[in-house]
Amino acid sequence: MRVFLPGLLEGAWVTIEITVLAAVLAVVLAVAAGLARTFAPRPLRWLSVAYIETFRGTSALVQLFWLFFVLPYFGVSLPPLAVAVIGLGLNLGAYGSEVVRGAIQAVPRGQWEAAVALNMSRGAALRRIILPQAFVAMIPPWGNLFIELLKATALVSLITLSDLAFKAQQMNQTTLRTVQIFTIVLVIYLCIAVVITQGMRYLERRAARGMARGRVS
Repeated sequence: MRVFLPGLLEGAWVTIEITVLAAVLAVVLAVAAGLARTFAPRPLRWLSVAYIETFRGTSALVQLFWLFFVLPYFGVSLPPLAVAVIGLGLNLGAYGSEVVRGAIQAVPRGQWEAAVALNMSRGAALRRIILPQAFVAMIPPWGNLFIELLKATALVSLITLSDLAFKAQQMNQTTLRTVQIFTIVLVIYLCIAVVITQGMRYLERRAARGMARGRVS
């Protein structure tokens, strides 16, 4: 175990880096696409639908291969880490946009009517009343999406990135200690997933308490 652990932890750090960066990109894209599909003028709505359906309807592996192998034919060569972050971020953002849209639509219509009664603009109502409530509802499904993202990072080993899965395959080929290596890998993935789950639960509790204080005040 001591022989394998340093190399696997090195790969785990790459996996964590990809997960965090792709998650940030995915959240930005999801919010933009979700809002565009819900509120934007028709051309922007069509654009968001095209993005969502393209990345939800095709394989994440094919998307990574397209960015890594096809883009260079158009004169655009990206390093493997950038391909991993962009590819997985685009893929997760498409799924996340539906979470954003669903959470916004789940806010009772009476909240919009109350904002109108207070003479708020649509943008102010969205920012100050609707999105804070929708944010609390988004957290549990986003936690699930982040776990799926963590598992999807194993795909980046196929574009030569030395992530946890790549390191495990490399060590297995040279040592043939399959049971030991992949058991350690399983535990590492599980530990990362537990950290994500607990972090999202903590965020959910904080957000719920913040909403409760807002109602009281």
